[in-house]
Amino acid sequence: MASGLKRDPIVILRIDGQDLLEFINGPDYEAEMALLFSQLESPDGSSLHDHIVKVLEQLTVDQGMPPSSESWVKSNLVERTLQSCTVQDHDKPLSQETFLVEFKKVAGSIAQHLKEQPVIVAHCENTFEGSGIKRLLGNKFELDKTLNTATENAPKDRNGKISKEYLRVALDAIAPSAGLPPIGAIHEMDEVIGEVLKMMNADDGKLVKEDEFKKMLTEIMGTIMLQLECNPVSISSNTVVHEPLASSTTLLPPSS
Repeated sequence: MASGLKRDPIVILRIDGQDLLEFINGPDYEAEMALLFSQLESPDGSSLHDHIVKVLEQLTVDQGMPPSSESWVKSNLVERTLQSCTVQDHDKPLSQETFLVEFKKVAGSIAQHLKEQPVIVAHCENTFEGSGIKRLLGNKFELDKTLNTATENAPKDRNGKISKEYLRVALDAIAPSAGLPPIGAIHEMDEVIGEVLKMMNADDGKLVKEDEFKKMLTEIMGTIMLQLECNPVSISSNTVVHEPLASSTTLLPPSS
């Protein structure tokens, strides 16, 4: 993920609990939480504690919650808050009403912790809509240079032909020039690229001449561009940087 975001601006956010309080006390709280509750897998088979942890992971910095998937946030903020709130599981299947009430208590306590000691988060967003590919395809000199670089180290047979299986590797080499993330960095983009490569039968192992290989690579980029123009892929990344020095040290990570 990080390598896919490295070219994009990073915004430093101070999470102080105010946005989280506004969310849980706002008019959209019950509707949004009811939706998240309904999307939980096996709602009757997990504990209230597990439900709260899973839903906290779905909240974003826009709702005032630092990324609870980060180990420090999970252990020092989420788990400690759950322990202090003494969340108890119910014998009967957990109802939506009970969940909403208990979750609000926990979220309110987390907001209070954040008010006492805010958390600093590095936030980055990016949308892949094909503009980088379009710029590259519109500059013949730059395109030819990029294609030559991507194919110069490609393994060739005695007749100078290249296996179509190398298309994936060549596309990955072109990615920085085309405004694309490295293959494997962003799941949603991997799905788009994988579908296009499948359409081009990129894994059939056939050998093609270098000019045809470059033509296929250009067509692949053009198809990816069209896919992204119709259905842009938006992703975001949040990383806890540190907590600012404050009067309370309860939630500070241990010194190494």
